[in-house]
Amino acid sequence: MSKGVLHMMVATLFFALMNVSVKLIPHIPAVEIVFFRSLITLVLSYGFLKKANIPIWGNNKKLLILRGVSGSVSLILYFRLMQEIPLASANALVFLAPIFTTILAIFMNNEKVDALQWIFFAISFAGVLFIRGFDVRISNFNLLMGILASLTSGIAFNAIRKLSTSEHPFVIMMYFPLVTIPFTGVFIMFNWQTPEGTDWLILFAIGILTHIAQLYMTKAYQTEEVSKVSSIRYLGIIYALAFGFVFFDEHFNVAVYLGMALTLTGVILNVWYKRFKLKRLDSIFKGKLYN
Repeated sequence: MSKGVLHMMVATLFFALMNVSVKLIPHIPAVEIVFFRSLITLVLSYGFLKKANIPIWGNNKKLLILRGVSGSVSLILYFRLMQEIPLASANALVFLAPIFTTILAIFMNNEKVDALQWIFFAISFAGVLFIRGFDVRISNFNLLMGILASLTSGIAFNAIRKLSTSEHPFVIMMYFPLVTIPFTGVFIMFNWQTPEGTDWLILFAIGILTHIAQLYMTKAYQTEEVSKVSSIRYLGIIYALAFGFVFFDEHFNVAVYLGMALTLTGVILNVWYKRFKLKRLDSIFKGKLYN
């Protein structure tokens, strides 16, 4: 097993443990959890940027703020979703994020989507409808939250893609807490729920688990091809099923499992197709180069 694959497996595990931590404190509003997570991220990210002597404000401030706002909205919706429905169902709903990322890239990054990819998107959406239709624990409002979380996540990913040519990666990371803290701070002023006892430890753990997960994910992308390690992230649904069963006694019927499988299949087929296109273009380019 390569280091890149191992790093991504570790990152996915820590993200899953973060999800469990969020679900352990359903009495704390999701906005408040995101606020505390962002505080920890701010301290850790600022320390790194200061040590590396990298300016924190960046160049394209409008796009950096868009990345921060969209990422913040997506995370708040996702955290609330995890608090209200089973972990695996929440994971399956937000698997639509890569689909929205591809669709939004048409408008934000002038990318093209082939006809076959729209079929893959339809498979994923059909899976989501299966999950909603056969799991009574998921309301229409939960479904809407999952779709909006994926949509805003897609906006954030496309903003990051545009920023990758002009901003340091840690500046992009830094803007998330810079935007999220005042954004969430306004909301919690009117809906503050004081953490008690172990709540503080869990909130701290969420921030630390997130930082470790992001660190290992960065290492994975630095040491291995993106196409090779990105698919490892879909192990998250396996972790969610296992942790949901062990910690929260979550069970599903066969139809819901089928919906999860359809959602995942559509996403994986889209990733595979894009990888196939890149390899084909690369082989054509090399053929022209050597002929």
